[in-house]
Amino acid sequence: MKKEIEFSPISGYLALFVIFMLIVPPIFLIILIKLIWAVIFILLGVFAIIGLMIVNPNESSVLVLFGAYKGTVKKNGFWWVNPFFTRKKISLRARNLDSEPIKVNDKIGNPVMIGVVMVWRVNNTYNAAFDVDDYVHFVDIQSEAAIRKLAGHYPYDNFEDEDANITLRGGGEDVNKMLEDEITERLSIAGIEVIEARINYIAYAQEIAGAMLKRQQATAIVAARFKIVEGAVSMVEMALESLSAKNIIEFDEDKKATMVSNLMVVLTSDKDVSPIINTGSIY
Repeated sequence: MKKEIEFSPISGYLALFVIFMLIVPPIFLIILIKLIWAVIFILLGVFAIIGLMIVNPNESSVLVLFGAYKGTVKKNGFWWVNPFFTRKKISLRARNLDSEPIKVNDKIGNPVMIGVVMVWRVNNTYNAAFDVDDYVHFVDIQSEAAIRKLAGHYPYDNFEDEDANITLRGGGEDVNKMLEDEITERLSIAGIEVIEARINYIAYAQEIAGAMLKRQQATAIVAARFKIVEGAVSMVEMALESLSAKNIIEFDEDKKATMVSNLMVVLTSDKDVSPIINTGSIY
C-alpha cells in the first residue's frame, strides 16, 4: 500500500511576482517597440497562474501528474505548484456522524433499533483519495455494517439469554469499545481515523416494543414482590420470636398460623389494609 507523501510547494507570493514579470513588461515591449515574440512570455505567465492555489487550515490538496501521485500539500497558505498537476482538496477537519437508528437483529434474533454517533477525520490522504471511490460515503456504509455485526454478537438484554455477561443495553463501555474497534478496522483502508464511536440510541423495534415492555414490567413486578415477601417473612419471624422471648403471649400452632396469615396479608398487600379492633376475646 502506497504511503502519503508530503509535498513542499513554492511560495505563491514569489510565484506571483514572477508571473507579474512575465506578463507586464512584455506588454510594454509589444506596445512600445512592437516586439511581437514577447507574447510568448505573456502566454507563459497566464499559464503559470493556473498553478496558484490556497490551502486553508486543516485542509489538504492531493497532487497528481498525468495519473501519478506526486504528494499532498498540508501546509496552509498561498502556494504555487506545477500547472499540470491535478489537485483534489480533502478536508482534515474532525467530522461528526450521527446516524439514523437502523433495524438490526441481536444475537437471539430480536429486531432492535440502534443508532450511533461517531467522530472521525482523514488521517491518510492517499488512501482517502485513491483506495476508495468516495470516502465520505464509505464511512456511512461501513459504520452501518459495523453496527449490524456488533448487534449479532450480543443480545439486547439478558431476559432470554441469562448467561450473557454483556448485553447491548447494559454493556456500556465494553460494547462501545467493540464498536469503535470494529469501525476503526473497517475504515483503515480509507485512511480514516476514528476518534470516538458510541451507541446513542437503542430500543426494541416497533413491532415487538409493546410486548417487550410488558415483559420488562412483569419481571420488575415479580422481582419487587419477591423482595416484599422476603422482607415480610423476616418481619413475621422476628415478631414471633420477640413475643415468645418476652412472654407476652403464648401461641399454639393454630394461633401462630393465624397470626402469620394476618401479618403476611398486611405486609404484602398492595392496598391499604383496614384494621379491625376486637374489644373482646378473640376466642
